[in-house]
Formats: sequence, C-alpha cells, structure tokens
Amino acid sequence: MWCCLSFFHCQATSKKVITREEWEKKLTDVKIGKEDTNKLVMNFLVTEGYVDAAEKFRMESGTDHIDIATITNRMAVKRAVQSGNVEDAIEKVNDLNPEILDTNPQLFFHLQQQRLIELIRNGKVEKALEFAQEELAPRGEENQSFLVELERTVALLAFEDVSNCPVGELLNISQRLKTASEVNAAILTSQSHEKDPKLPSLLKMLIWAQNQLDEKAAYPRIGDLSTAMLEDPTV
Repeated sequence: MWCCLSFFHCQATSKKVITREEWEKKLTDVKIGKEDTNKLVMNFLVTEGYVDAAEKFRMESGTDHIDIATITNRMAVKRAVQSGNVEDAIEKVNDLNPEILDTNPQLFFHLQQQRLIELIRNGKVEKALEFAQEELAPRGEENQSFLVELERTVALLAFEDVSNCPVGELLNISQRLKTASEVNAAILTSQSHEKDPKLPSLLKMLIWAQNQLDEKAAYPRIGDLSTAMLEDPTV
C-alpha cells in the first residue's frame, strides 16, 4: 500500500520536461511585430530621457517623430533636482506648464521639502528655519502627512552628526533621486505620456511567469535577463 502511495505521489509531483528544441519551436510560433518591438524600445528611451539614443533609434528604425525639445526640457528639470538646485527646477517646471505644480500640492511640497534639505545640507541653519516656518509650516497645518514629513526634515537640525541620526537618509543622494523621479513622472503625465516605461514591467512579468512555470515544468529558462540566453532545463 505504501509503495503504491509513494508511486502515485511521485507521478503527481514530477515535472514535465520540455526540451530546448520543443521550447524554441513554441517561441517561433509566437509572432511579435517589429513595429511593436520598436515602439517598446522607443517608449523606454523617451520615458527615461535618453535624448540622443532616442533620436538615433528613430532614424534607424523609422518610428514616429519624437519631440526632442520636450524630452530635453524634462531632463533639465530632473538634472536640476538631482544636483540640488531645486529652485531652478521649480522655475523650469513652471516654464513647461504652471498647472503641474498648481494641481499637485504633494509634488510641490516635496520640492519645497527638498529645498529645505539642501539649505540644511549647506549649513544655512537660520535660512532653513525661516524657510520651514514661512513656506512649509502653513502647508503642514493643512495636511497631516506634510506636517510629519516637515518635522522629520527639521529634526536634522537637532543633530551635530547627521550621518548617524535617525533621519539622516534625507541627506542621501537617494532622496534627491526620489524627488527627481516624482517630478519626471508628473511632467510625463501632463504631456499625456505614461509615467513609467513599459519594458521594466514586462521583465517583471517574465520573471513572475518563469517562477510560476518552474513549479510545473523543467524547461529552457532565461537565467540572465541582460543576455536573454536560454539555459538548458535541469531535471
């Protein structure tokens, strides 16, 4: 009886093995148009702001015309935030479209918060306190989440060694990148573009699909996404 149960258990849990030849045949049966692939690549280049690469790819692939000036201006805003020149970034955003900040109070607060962080980073304590009181405190009174973020930012002033303080991560470059990414997404949305490129989402879907299939079959899977090379199934 136990032998029979073990046999049926092995049969139920054994994975189907798909050879490389079978797998490659299945892949060739899936037809993906070159135009769709080109649009996917262009979507990534435009969204991420690779101006030169986007223009070169457009010429080589024959895809639709792209507005280089629009991408260039958006990247100028992003670079300004990343370099800590937030005031310049705000001016550039308003030059592009004043409604972006007028209709997005959270984004405007985060930009002003980043200005405060830069003042603290540069040791301008008095100016930082004045700026926090005049520009950010009124917004904090209107929004509890803003008040919490403001209090965390002002707390930087209470520590001599900010590198070891509980809120020291606000002075990391990653905070600038986070704010720059938020601005970039808002500008894209205002221009009726998707705020995130499609390619990373498709790669996440690929990983998820492979993980699901791993439970049921041994097949030639893609181990390294950077090369997209198929690996022979392991039995």
